[in-house]
Amino acid sequence: MNTLIAPWIILFTPLAAAAVILFVGRHSKPLSAGLAIGSAAVGCLLSWWLFLQPDPEEVLRFPWIAIGDSWLQMNLSIPIGVTVDHLSKLMLVVVTTIATLVFTYSIGYMKTEEGYWRYFAGLSLFLFSMLGIVLADNFVMMFIFWELVGLSSYILIGHYFRKDSAADACKQAFIVNRVGDFGFLLGILFLWAATGTLMFGDLTSGKGIALFAANPIYLTVACLLIFCGTVGKSAQMPLHVWLPNSMEGPTPVSSLLHAATMVAAGVYLLARIFPILEAAPHALDVIAWIGGITCFAAALMATQQNDIKRILAYSTISQLGYMVLGMASASSADVSMFHLFTHAFFKCLLFLCAGSVIVGMHHEQDIWKMGALKNKMPVTFLIMCIGGLALSGCPFFSGYYSKDLIIAWAVVKYPLLGWLSVATAGLTAFYTVRLLTVVFLGKPRGDQAKHAVESPLVMLVPLACLALPSFIAGYPFIEKLFFHVEEPTAVPHLLHPVLLFLFAVGVVSAFLLYRNAEKDPIFIPLFANRLYIDNLYDWLVKNIQGRGAAVLSWADRWIVDLFIVQIPSKIVWGSGFVLRFFQIGNIQAYAFFFGLGVIGLVHFLIFR
Repeated sequence: MNTLIAPWIILFTPLAAAAVILFVGRHSKPLSAGLAIGSAAVGCLLSWWLFLQPDPEEVLRFPWIAIGDSWLQMNLSIPIGVTVDHLSKLMLVVVTTIATLVFTYSIGYMKTEEGYWRYFAGLSLFLFSMLGIVLADNFVMMFIFWELVGLSSYILIGHYFRKDSAADACKQAFIVNRVGDFGFLLGILFLWAATGTLMFGDLTSGKGIALFAANPIYLTVACLLIFCGTVGKSAQMPLHVWLPNSMEGPTPVSSLLHAATMVAAGVYLLARIFPILEAAPHALDVIAWIGGITCFAAALMATQQNDIKRILAYSTISQLGYMVLGMASASSADVSMFHLFTHAFFKCLLFLCAGSVIVGMHHEQDIWKMGALKNKMPVTFLIMCIGGLALSGCPFFSGYYSKDLIIAWAVVKYPLLGWLSVATAGLTAFYTVRLLTVVFLGKPRGDQAKHAVESPLVMLVPLACLALPSFIAGYPFIEKLFFHVEEPTAVPHLLHPVLLFLFAVGVVSAFLLYRNAEKDPIFIPLFANRLYIDNLYDWLVKNIQGRGAAVLSWADRWIVDLFIVQIPSKIVWGSGFVLRFFQIGNIQAYAFFFGLGVIGLVHFLIFR
């Protein structure tokens, strides 16, 4: 094996598995699962091997797009190639490792579910698409795989397509992402128009960035348009609404796509073009504000959700906001990538633990119908506590190291947003302990909670494997292996004590409020109704789009069809109908009409 061939095997093995599953997998559940897991495992092993190798000096590229026109002064040359550098190798490790564990977990979760072969084929197609984003060495390839990821997400969210809620959720996710992707496509065209290239290596080189120096406003607009792709894919406000609704899909899908990998694609995109972003400080300001506001607002919404998966979904949006804020605040992309790395493991773990709870509760997702599950599901409880402490930023757990680093950078560069992110850390601890307390402590609140059972071993083993990196992934020896991060200077001395204080306040207050609660003692309609943003979109679709469509339909029928199409066509038809009577086939009659015309013309010329 060599570093030239390995990336291509990693990329295309899942696609081959998806194709075989679609053709023959429906006849055998073990074959479907085995092909999907095997393709992910092959990619995982090769990714770790590739990560430990030095970056190759060259990669295989194949001719693809070549457009040249001297008159239009247009030249575009795009090969099919891969990027093999530290950033892409890191993402390969994260994506393939988590995919292997989630695929294995799915054997137990999907055991009695419909569409078993269709589910694993969709997972393999998604893995191929996500790996394509990671390995793409130009914007055209990335955009194609970006759209394939959207298609894969649509298929997997709508796995239970007979449910109206699932069908609506997959359509919403697809449409909302198209909004962001339209801006992304415009940004790609802006970059090409300015530089004549779409290769990442050329765009992020000193020569490529220098081309923007003469017009910083153009660069700012281009960067913000590219960022639209991140806003859609990484669920930043105001395009965040699709992610909580995507929880209608199977829980392993929520864990893999909507917590660990797909939603991180937007952050990876920013990391890939980080040198360009550094040259556009005004664009960074906008990115910082969107990330900071998303981070705080999503945490507020998470505090009042009652669906176990929706709580984690809003938590994911909040953590993605941290990563976006880190991209704008820190001196290198590694700071946000560090949090992406730790978050991928502990959020994937939390979603899989939630899936374990859902299976044990016979697919009940309302946390207020749970309770006392620590006695029924002790392994799931212990492992979910590890994930929860990592998410909350508990000292010595992975999230403590990566999230606090972003906060420190934000406080230095954007003090207001930085301290807002500090407050978010306290809210994170609060809603996480609220979730753990209501689900696992107290008394059973229903028959399903009384009869809950621990999940099978095939689901627990992936949880145990994820628990280890959720604990140690932020430790210095891990950090130095994967990243090159540095602390900001001039960090306020009170920052870390305040963070620890807010963590303690969030944990203690949530435990005291919810340990024996039969229903939520706090009800804030603004947060429970998701800041009414979803309601606003519903109103806009119904009243603006719906009524606008009705007006346009009326205009099309009675103005365009009637006055522009039908009436003129009737006049023409009627005129032709009358004129045909003059075509009687008689030479004398034609001579008479000719003479009459001549007399008429002469009369007109004389008496005009």
